[in-house]
Amino acid sequence: MRSRTARADELTEVQRIEVASGAPFREIGMTDVADMPPLPLDVLVAAQRDGRVRVAVDVADRPVGFALVDLVDGCAHVQQLSVEPAYARRGIGRGLLDEVAGWAAGAGLPALTLTTFRSVPWNGPYYARCGFRELTGAEVTPGLAGLLAAEAALGLDPADRVAMRRPVA
Repeated sequence: MRSRTARADELTEVQRIEVASGAPFREIGMTDVADMPPLPLDVLVAAQRDGRVRVAVDVADRPVGFALVDLVDGCAHVQQLSVEPAYARRGIGRGLLDEVAGWAAGAGLPALTLTTFRSVPWNGPYYARCGFRELTGAEVTPGLAGLLAAEAALGLDPADRVAMRRPVA
């Protein structure tokens, strides 16, 4: 797989990938998560204009995965990482994370951060295998704490949410 910055005409496809990647949550009884709407188009448009949406593409140059990155507390924050389920377990997500880490290093940022489910196998445990570690206590920066609080307000169980960090160097 190769990746590149998303084009403006691919953002509805990015939304479709996000929705499709939520289906496995239904299989583990997390229907509320599976039924969450994708990122709003205006958010994706702004991120795409800033070059913060990377897509992994197949041989026909069709997006099959994406990463959306923000800046939170001086780190590159992976707001969303999604891979089309038919392309799962092929290293696409890890490749996108490595590309984002390269971008962050080039921008002089010290780390990648994200928030995720601690107990879902393709979330917390997966990210740990990709070099992230769970932040505890005072390690959780104000921006990450705000994101976790916003997620709780959306109905995500705060006991199963975690902030994680991966150094880029």
